[in-house]
Amino acid sequence: MKPPVLIKDSWLFCPLCGEGGVPGNHPFRCDACGHCHYFSPCTAVGALIADGAGRMLFIVRGKEPGKDKLGLPGGFVDAGESAEQALVREIREELNLNVTHFSYLASFPNTYKFGGVVVPVTDLFFISEVATLDEIVPQAGEVSGWKFLDAASVTCDTLAFDTHQQALQAFLARRS
Repeated sequence: MKPPVLIKDSWLFCPLCGEGGVPGNHPFRCDACGHCHYFSPCTAVGALIADGAGRMLFIVRGKEPGKDKLGLPGGFVDAGESAEQALVREIREELNLNVTHFSYLASFPNTYKFGGVVVPVTDLFFISEVATLDEIVPQAGEVSGWKFLDAASVTCDTLAFDTHQQALQAFLARRS
C-alpha cells in the first residue's frame, strides 16, 4: 500500500485546462491558463456531550482513520451547510441523538487521511446537550460502539485524533 500523499502533492494537472502543473506548489498555479487553487482546509465538527455524572460521551470509530479508537462524535461539514447544522446532523446520524443546545468551545488544525490523500482540516468543537442519552443507536459502519468516560482520564494514545485531546483539554480548562 502506498503511503498517503499531501493533497498539494497530488495535483498533477490543471482542473480547467488539463495542462501539467508542478506538484507541491501552494497555491497550485497553472502556467498554461493561469488558474490558481489554494489548498484551504475542509471543516469538521465535534461534540462534547456529558452525561448526568459529568462523564464524556465517546464513540468507538468503526472505520479508518482511527478504527477502534475513541473519538468525539462529529464529522465533516457538507457544502451549503453551516457548522452548527453539521453538528446537529452528524450527532443524529452517528448516534441517533437530538442536539438541543450547543456552544462553541474551540478550533484546532488537523489532517485527515482519506483515499490515499492527506487533506488539511479545521476541527470546530462545541459543548453540546442532547434531549436524552437513552436512545443511542450507533451508525452502522461508522460507529462500532460508545463509552462514557471521565474526560480527564482519556489519554491521547486511545484517541483517533490529536485535536480531540486538545478539545478535551480546552473543555477541562473551561470547567475548572
